Amino acid sequence: MQTIHIEPLIRQSFMEFGDIIQATAEVQSFLINQGNTRRYNDLATVVATGEDARPIISIFRGKPYALPLTLRLLERHPFGSQAFMPVEPARFLAIVAPDHHGIPGPPRAFLAHPGQGVNYFVNVWHGVLTPLDRETDFLVVDRAGEGENLEIYNLPEPYEVRE
Repeated sequence: MQTIHIEPLIRQSFMEFGDIIQATAEVQSFLINQGNTRRYNDLATVVATGEDARPIISIFRGKPYALPLTLRLLERHPFGSQAFMPVEPARFLAIVAPDHHGIPGPPRAFLAHPGQGVNYFVNVWHGVLTPLDRETDFLVVDRAGEGENLEIYNLPEPYEVRE
């Protein structure tokens, strides 16, 4: 079994797979509501294509995973992006892989710290929701509509994900 070592979730390393949703000094922000609220603007682009497509907001409640974990499958969504933001501070893994002629290439695992979320681009191979420390609710923005928007790939050989 091959090993994947967890990397920190930083923009330069993650940019080919999606957006990092985080209120930091490096993103555009401005004051609104008579100066009482700072808006961190345009952190991710929601994509919903296909027949009767529309963006939706859901809450996913994920049970925690222990490390090391065995990665057996990846999935992708051909008609929409998919964003995950913990409702409360929580760590989770964003496991992604490049596309190699319609199948996933070598996976990478990124550790999202409290205050970070991710938005996977359309057609990006990614792992399932993977909270680490406790059962966690995630606000999820993705696509609803006609057409099959989920493709699952069972890895021929699993990977071990570890720190």
